[in-house]
Formats: sequence, structure tokens, C-alpha cells
Amino acid sequence: MKEDDYNFWMEYALEEAKKSLAKNEVPVGAVIILNKEIIGRGHNQPINRQDPSSHAEIEAIRNASQNLGNYRLTGSTLYVTLEPCAMCYGAIIHARISRLVFGAYDLKTGVCGSSIKLYEQECFNHSPGITGGVLEESCSLLLKDFFKERRN
Repeated sequence: MKEDDYNFWMEYALEEAKKSLAKNEVPVGAVIILNKEIIGRGHNQPINRQDPSSHAEIEAIRNASQNLGNYRLTGSTLYVTLEPCAMCYGAIIHARISRLVFGAYDLKTGVCGSSIKLYEQECFNHSPGITGGVLEESCSLLLKDFFKERRN
């Protein structure tokens, strides 16, 4: 896939992140693409849903699985504005998502190269291709502005 394609789909993930922002949640958004169509969308909402697993990736996976009537999302690509945490990476593996594309790196909890490289572990029976740093500046700025506003 070309970089332009990654940027194109990441813009949709950024739209989802803005939905979190409108709910005063950490602005992270995700979309899942299969055959050049969005099959799942999600944004962070653990506070509003009172559910610690309600991360953008999990919500997008749930939505895509319901839309397809299948918990396996083989051949799909997940676009998310922030590098996934361990929980979300586990869900990505179990859903058999083929490619993960993320925007901002998460130095504290990101498991795709920032704090740890979970994809290097040999205990998993599936490993998605990973591309990081797509529209990194836009994704990072949304998060930085959110946390700056909360500190004020």
C-alpha cells in the first residue's frame, strides 16, 4: 500500500478520535478497512461506558465483527491514531487483523516498539504487519492539546 493510502484512511481514524474528544475522553480513534471499505469504527469511551476495555481498537473490532458476522477479521487493516496497548494488541491478534497502522507513538504504554515490542514475542500464533508514525504530527497534536487543556 502507498503512503497516501495510509494517510487517507488515517484521516477517518482522526474523525473517530474527535468523537472521543467531544465526550471528554482521551481522543483516540480507529477504523478497520477490508477491500477498500470501512467495516468497523471505534473511539475511546471507557469513562462514558464505565468499561476499561472500551478503547478505540476494541470498539472498532467489535463493530467490524458484528458487521461481518465473524470474529475473525482476516485480510483487514486497522488504523488507529495511537500506538496500541497490550490489551488492544492482544485483541488485534485474536481477530487475525492482517495489518496495523498507527499514528502517534505511545512511549508509556505502546507495545509496538515504544515501551516494548510485543510483536517480537514467539508465543503468539498470529502477527500483523505494523506501520507506525502515519500522520504522526496530527495524531500527536490532538492528544497533546487534550492533555494540555486538562492540566489547565
